[in-house]
Amino acid sequence: MTTATCVKKAVVVATLRSRDLHGRADWVDKEFAQLIDTTNNAGLLQTLGIDLDTLADDAWAGPAATDPEID
Repeated sequence: MTTATCVKKAVVVATLRSRDLHGRADWVDKEFAQLIDTTNNAGLLQTLGIDLDTLADDAWAGPAATDPEID
């Protein structure tokens, strides 16, 4: 199993909404699973203006599958 850095989709959506980018937030909410693999989606996250360094507290290294803590 590949290890990747992951971030919860809700964190990305909330970040976009806080910037009044509701259309982009809606798209991310529809297109992604509960966990976003930041390695595979680095370019897209950069295009969306998501700085992974600012999300360091909400990201972790782990399998890009499901996290048992996700609601």
